Amino acid sequence: MACRSRPRDLGGDSSSSTSPERAIDEDNDFFMLEANDSQSSIGVGNFRDLRVDSRRSQDMPLPPIYRLPPEILIAIFSKLSSPLDLLNCMKVSSCWSMNCVGILWHRPLCNTWDNLLKIAHAISDEESYFPYYDLVKRLNLTTLKSKVNDGTVFSFVKCKRIERLTLTGCKNVTDKGISDLVEGNRQLQALDVSDLESLTDHSLNVVAANCSRLQGLNITNCANISDDSLVQLAQNCRQLKRLKLNGVAQLTDRSILAFANNCPSMLEIDLHGCRHITNASVTALLSTLRSLRELRLAHCIQISDEAFLRLPPNLVFDCLRILDLTACERVKDDAVEKIIDSAPRLRNLVLGKCKFITDRAVYAICRLGKNIHYIHLGHCSNITDQAVTQMVKSCNRIRYIDLACCNRLTDASVEQLATLPKLRRIGLVKCQAITDRSILALAKPRFPQHPLVSGLERVHLSYCVNLTVEVHTYTSI
Repeated sequence: MACRSRPRDLGGDSSSSTSPERAIDEDNDFFMLEANDSQSSIGVGNFRDLRVDSRRSQDMPLPPIYRLPPEILIAIFSKLSSPLDLLNCMKVSSCWSMNCVGILWHRPLCNTWDNLLKIAHAISDEESYFPYYDLVKRLNLTTLKSKVNDGTVFSFVKCKRIERLTLTGCKNVTDKGISDLVEGNRQLQALDVSDLESLTDHSLNVVAANCSRLQGLNITNCANISDDSLVQLAQNCRQLKRLKLNGVAQLTDRSILAFANNCPSMLEIDLHGCRHITNASVTALLSTLRSLRELRLAHCIQISDEAFLRLPPNLVFDCLRILDLTACERVKDDAVEKIIDSAPRLRNLVLGKCKFITDRAVYAICRLGKNIHYIHLGHCSNITDQAVTQMVKSCNRIRYIDLACCNRLTDASVEQLATLPKLRRIGLVKCQAITDRSILALAKPRFPQHPLVSGLERVHLSYCVNLTVEVHTYTSI
């Protein structure tokens, strides 16, 4: 039995990846960090379409490896991390070629201009051995962002099965390039066009019209995007899970409410710097998106306590793990207490520059216990030693804590923090009351098996004016 020279059908709906992750061309997109949410490649559905050819003589003996079904062969080939190894395997036989080609081409390596030209030529070649344009599932042109333009993108216009498109920082790409590439592409699940400052609503309208399966969108710093296209996107792309809207300055409650009402599977939303967002958006997101894991609201200056105090009573969002309220100065102790009551499994809480926060808020945070790992309280200058000491006793799994500019803290707080068994990083910038005692406590070994190692990775001590020259020898060990 011999395998056909080309697969009958290279399509498929599988969401499980069988491709090797190559360090030279990582696609660590923000919306792909969780397994199986948006990942894709050639899947089991494609394996079933691979057939064997009965034309070969039944009398001819086969080597054992040729008796393996395509699923097993592809699983073996997927363990190869080098594109060159995969290419060599393709040259062994038509059977191997058929089972390797999908793995090699599902994410073409566009790390040099020469590579990109070769890939574009192969895709456009009408006489190519395989329909390579149908095999491309992930396209990342970020490495060549300074050279990529609409013409470059047009080279891939035949690729209508792309599922992950990354054009981060490709500032020469305009609405035309995005529209040409997205038009007719019904498989797109993840799109990153962050820092493409010239993009307008036209691009997102095309995405909304064509990409109903979209799960991740990053339009960071696309300042020309408005509510009009985002509302259209929310209504048409209801499977959205990850959304980064940092720096989209025109954004208002209108579009955020549309996402809250139409995208029930939302896991992460980042609204950093969206200054027109008000309490209504925050209340709606937390009330309706029960699977939400990350909510980032840094520098959303209109948000106040009311965003959280208006949440329905007894509402608990167990899934919420990360909440960033950096520089939301109108958020005070009452809001923090409500947040802790409603999100008992918070892992990361950022309250930096919430300058009206007091010990009351810290005592509320203590109720998170072992769940809290990352806490940022920089510039919360009303916090005292008593609250920090209680937090150390209650939350012994803290790995990172920032207390920059907390001027009321003394050596007593740092000596307590030094006892945290999992502490890796601590920020004490401009904590001007601390002295050498604090550094000696932090430098003290916490692991008996390693008597010369404290376990800390970083201690930030800028502008701690009471530290002496001698004590810095402990931080350099």
